[in-house]
Amino acid sequence: MMGEEFAVAAVRLAGAVGLAFGWVPDTFWNATPAELGALVRALRGEDADPVGGDEIARLKELFPDG
Repeated sequence: MMGEEFAVAAVRLAGAVGLAFGWVPDTFWNATPAELGALVRALRGEDADPVGGDEIARLKELFPDG
């Protein structure tokens, strides 16, 4: 039955998102597909430009951690 297949797939995806992103079920169920898609693309490295040395130096100045 279509509804049961969706429910099984949704529960599986909720578990995977919890492991990958640390989302609790409430966060998953309230997220939009676009939000989930953005996280998956970021995890896969899509649409991300590499960080340059100047940016790394700037971030080290902003967030020194010893």
